[in-house]
Amino acid sequence: MRNFFFVFFLVFSIASSAQIRNENGGFGKLPSSTGERDTLSFDSNRNKDYKERPPVELYKIYTLQKDTTYLDTTLSIQKEYKFNLLRKDIFGLLPFANEGQTYNTLDFGLTKKNVMPTMGFLAKHFNYLEVEDIKYYNVPTPLSDLYFKTVMEQGQSLDAFLTVNTKRNLNFSIAYKGLRSIGKYINAISSSGNFRFTTSYFTKDNRYVLNAHFTGQDISNQENGGIKDTAVFELSEPPFNERERLDVYFSDATSLLKGNRFLIDHSFKLNKENPNSLIFTHQFNHEYKFFDFDQTTANERFGQAYSNAISNKTRYNHFYNKLGVGFTTKKYGEVQFYVEDNSYNYFYKSIVFDSSGNTSVPNAINDRINSIGGNYTYFGSNFKTNLHVSNAITDQSISNIEASINYKLNDDYQFEFHYQKLNSLPNLNYTLYQSSYIEYNWYNNFKNEKRNVFQIAAKTKWINLEAQYSILDDYLYFDNTTNDIERLTVKPFQNNNTITYASIKASKDIKFWKFGLDNTLLFQQVDNADNTLNVPQLVTRNAFYFSEHVFKKAMFIQTGIVFNYFTKYYANDYNPLLGEFYVQNEKKIGAFPMFDFFINAKVRQARLFLKAEHFNSSFTGYNFYTAPNYPYRDFIVRFGIVWNFFS
Repeated sequence: MRNFFFVFFLVFSIASSAQIRNENGGFGKLPSSTGERDTLSFDSNRNKDYKERPPVELYKIYTLQKDTTYLDTTLSIQKEYKFNLLRKDIFGLLPFANEGQTYNTLDFGLTKKNVMPTMGFLAKHFNYLEVEDIKYYNVPTPLSDLYFKTVMEQGQSLDAFLTVNTKRNLNFSIAYKGLRSIGKYINAISSSGNFRFTTSYFTKDNRYVLNAHFTGQDISNQENGGIKDTAVFELSEPPFNERERLDVYFSDATSLLKGNRFLIDHSFKLNKENPNSLIFTHQFNHEYKFFDFDQTTANERFGQAYSNAISNKTRYNHFYNKLGVGFTTKKYGEVQFYVEDNSYNYFYKSIVFDSSGNTSVPNAINDRINSIGGNYTYFGSNFKTNLHVSNAITDQSISNIEASINYKLNDDYQFEFHYQKLNSLPNLNYTLYQSSYIEYNWYNNFKNEKRNVFQIAAKTKWINLEAQYSILDDYLYFDNTTNDIERLTVKPFQNNNTITYASIKASKDIKFWKFGLDNTLLFQQVDNADNTLNVPQLVTRNAFYFSEHVFKKAMFIQTGIVFNYFTKYYANDYNPLLGEFYVQNEKKIGAFPMFDFFINAKVRQARLFLKAEHFNSSFTGYNFYTAPNYPYRDFIVRFGIVWNFFS
């Protein structure tokens, strides 16, 4: 009954927004959700140096998919959600105890699948910047962005960025995100670095356009395997309220994901005068990375080992070329045809033999996949349609079909429909893996995964809704064959039955006077007889906040409380040896409240953040976990700043 009233209150809070109009509704990315105008101009009587500064709309940020936004220096509740290591809203992700560790996924809709096989080790990739995560810039004056945030115990999190246009049509940017956090538990140090460099160029007549980037990234974590005795943690009586006193499974294990990538994407328009012209495109991508798990002494939790010291290193090389030709017209839209060449080498420096001397596990997977595809986009007066089709022309049976429609009735009502049919190869660590632990060696021949995904979104002045329905066939997952948390023999498996997943997410930021109530509610349902896909039925986030200008409007402040909650479910557990989450159906986690109190402020282009995270942890019970034997974060006070500088 208590849960019923809790859900009723959340739904009522969202529905009540029908009486209050949100002036910032719509699909477009807006400069502010507080009503505060985002501008770089100041009162010339106070500071004449700012009088001639260019408007913020000229500081453009865009991606290879041609999604363009501009710099936003406002302070809003969304900025509070994005003030974290990933620099994005992490609703649907549950962080581990230390900054820079992995995240458990509460919202299955966040799980994306590529048509081409990836290296795998997905639990280590949350802080790894992929091609689609890299941004490009065009700015009228040099721009820098500095991010700083305190961490758990000793260390800091810093992200420093600088971009400049040396000419109107030539831009460079350089950035580095670094993290070191000791953490509160034994053997839990996080250390990472994400370096990126980008350049953009276009000719004065816009016939030739180039975007390129280089990234060098390393993500290192000490891996303790979680705490041994959860009963002691849940009591949290002295001395075990000091988390370093709790016994953990491993005190000598470390994982490292490291990678370098170079990408160039450019296009050439054949006719500079005629808008109806052929466009030739080319994209090249080369990436090398490896995942390494080291352990000084083999631990019986993973079973028997070939050697006393463990050193598992998986290497991955990837070359990608895409050549395309397109035709653009104002009347009939854009059409493009392309051919892809995708080659990879996933390998180890050893071979595993069986008792008869035959090779049981090879040392490498080498393959080359060639595909052809097409893309058609049509822009109407108030709508946009897109159709994308690709199919392999080599022996691999893979394909991808995507269709989308975006319709904008007016500024208050916008709708989107998206469909994808995907036939994709398994990630490479499902097929091949080698380890010094005997049970962690395999070579499989799984079938392709198939997905049919339907998505609908509606953004209105009353409420924002997103719905998804997915049909999954030949779903791949990791599972512990021993069904015992004390003994992990985790292997990949394939579900031969059909799994259906449905979700609906409702959100609304209700504003009245100087107060705001921001609500996000996610409901999920899975039809899954084998229990290989588990999700919480309900995930919610609610923020009640107050906004005001103070000190004669020299400062803008925002303060409030954020509430996070998800219902109990059999959450996936984390295996540090594989860098993957695996299915378990022995222990449920969830149904614990998480309250954060924050005070944020903006002075010119500086945003200051102060937060008391999970301040209710000591009086609502120590039954909070991110994974079955990995506790969630205790109460901690953290602060930081995001500061933009202009020249």
